[in-house]
Amino acid sequence: MSICIFPGTFNPIHTAHIKMAEFALNHYGFSKVIFIPAYIPPHKEIKKDLALHRFNMVKIATANNPRFTVSDIEYKSEGKSYSLITVKKIIEEYNIKGKLNFLIGTDAFEKIDSWYKADELKELVHFIVFPRGNILSHKAGFDYEIAPMEYIDISSTELRNHHKKETIEEVKEYISKNDLYL
Repeated sequence: MSICIFPGTFNPIHTAHIKMAEFALNHYGFSKVIFIPAYIPPHKEIKKDLALHRFNMVKIATANNPRFTVSDIEYKSEGKSYSLITVKKIIEEYNIKGKLNFLIGTDAFEKIDSWYKADELKELVHFIVFPRGNILSHKAGFDYEIAPMEYIDISSTELRNHHKKETIEEVKEYISKNDLYL
């Protein structure tokens, strides 16, 4: 089985996240994309009480694709979500031989050198980097490729503030029902 992980804050998940995962399934032939919502992202300020809501929104948004799964591996940790720890657990759980495929946007990948034990992480992961409008500088020692997918200009921050059409309808309903992002 060829899997790919898609860790992220997903605050909230939106159509571009889903399109990236679908692109990865179709273009790279993965049998499964595992969404991994962060409990507490180490590089972002976020309200801790949103963790369960973000997790639930990812489950709602991915429910219609049987090749998407949502892992609670970071949610269960109830601490900062470090990719290295998550990657090691996924490699063990799925008995991955070789490098684990990891979906990421250029905005996050630009900061990869500052991640927890980035030198260890680079030995375990093949990054599939999706364009986010910024130019990517070369990342020495990292195994990565740029996904040949057209850039989709959607920001979770914008969605939180304006509930735009790029918000998945069921997620929009969840946000409204739970009075999130007011």
